[in-house]
Amino acid sequence: MNRSQTRILARRSAMQAIYQWQMTGYNLAEIERQFIEEHGLGYADPAYFNELLHEVPKNLDTIDNALSEFTDRPISEIDPVERAVLRIGAYELLHRPELPFKVILNENINLAKTFGSIHGHKFVNGILDKVAHKIRSVEIAAYVNKKG
Repeated sequence: MNRSQTRILARRSAMQAIYQWQMTGYNLAEIERQFIEEHGLGYADPAYFNELLHEVPKNLDTIDNALSEFTDRPISEIDPVERAVLRIGAYELLHRPELPFKVILNENINLAKTFGSIHGHKFVNGILDKVAHKIRSVEIAAYVNKKG
């Protein structure tokens, strides 16, 4: 498996673990231990899983502020699956500049399609696209100009 594929799996596992954290409020180290023991990470990148699981909650205020600017309701009222996906996507847009914005959007939209409600991926797409335009405006402009 290449790095991209192992990151996709890490993102997927981290989304499930962050969902669990949101729903239970359990200690992150306990969730990580439990998640790895019960589900395993398979071929997922364990370092990236660990980063997302611990850094998303650590940066929650910044992440939620970036998201709330573009939501029509408080973050706490967003479906918990879509909230976990949005938080991962916003974290990556804010803190992983080496990841292209299109990759971040596509991967998180796919997570919402797999785990979210029927139209949840459209909601995730709309919010993350707006966050990307604000945070990654230079990258997006270069992408648009390159496409011609």
